[in-house]
Amino acid sequence: MRAGGVTSLPGYVVRRLLGMVLLLAGITFIVFGMMYLAPGDVTVMIAASSPSPEQVAAIRRDFGLDQPLWVQYGMFLRRVAQGDLGDSWIDRRPVMPQVMNAFAYTLRLAAAALVLSAVLGALGGVWSAIRHGSTADETILSVTLLGISVPIFVTGLLLIYTFAFRLGWFPTSGAGSWRHLVLPACTLASFLTAYNVRMTRACMLEVLGQDYVRTARAKGVAERWVLARHALRNALIPMITVVGLQVGLLLGGSVITETVFGYPGVGQLVVSAISARDTPLVQACVLVTASGFILVNLLVDVSYVLIDPRIRLT
Repeated sequence: MRAGGVTSLPGYVVRRLLGMVLLLAGITFIVFGMMYLAPGDVTVMIAASSPSPEQVAAIRRDFGLDQPLWVQYGMFLRRVAQGDLGDSWIDRRPVMPQVMNAFAYTLRLAAAALVLSAVLGALGGVWSAIRHGSTADETILSVTLLGISVPIFVTGLLLIYTFAFRLGWFPTSGAGSWRHLVLPACTLASFLTAYNVRMTRACMLEVLGQDYVRTARAKGVAERWVLARHALRNALIPMITVVGLQVGLLLGGSVITETVFGYPGVGQLVVSAISARDTPLVQACVLVTASGFILVNLLVDVSYVLIDPRIRLT
């Protein structure tokens, strides 16, 4: 994105999508190689017993494990091109339904945490900026420092102890109703909210010191319009960039939160798949999560133009 080198929106999107294919191929190759080089014999896990050498050879032949790495990866790419991500090596079920079911839970959790952190982060950051140097500003900065410093798993355990065990307001684990979503979403949003408050505050303070803001105030424009139309709108660009990056963190980095709360998301699924050396399931989890992250970042880049017409697609 820059001021020159204008290109059409459809052409830009097509070019980004083509780049997405190459990026996903690189990501899956790295994951495939790491699973291939991981210690241990996956055939023992597949057999679920103490297999004989003949059984080991048969399993390796059936799953293509007797082939070199590049042959195995080529077979994987051919299946993906046909829309088939394969079957799990452990339970022999197609991996795509399992991944999409888990991804739906993770997406629900990520959306709740993202909305919560974005709204509270924007409100807290704006309030802190317009009260710069006051007691309220210092209090908000202290609270956000605490939110950034405390590990997520500690926050989750404290929330479980307080609101599940002591008060009994929410369940400790599982998924199903909105009540199962509250504590995991608050846990996942705790760090992001603190970061967003500080980011919004910094952006607002920078914008509020610009000449056009002082000019608007000198003309007698109401303060709420100065904040909404001049300051906040121009501070949105870096904030949207940060939120877009946080989507990837929420989609792929919610493993700890899902583990603490026993939440059946893609994070917990990929951990169990890695433990079982279930390469098709791991690859499917990575492919779906990475695709979601790349698409979200594409939407973020396109949204820049809608917010600031001076920005051009290149």
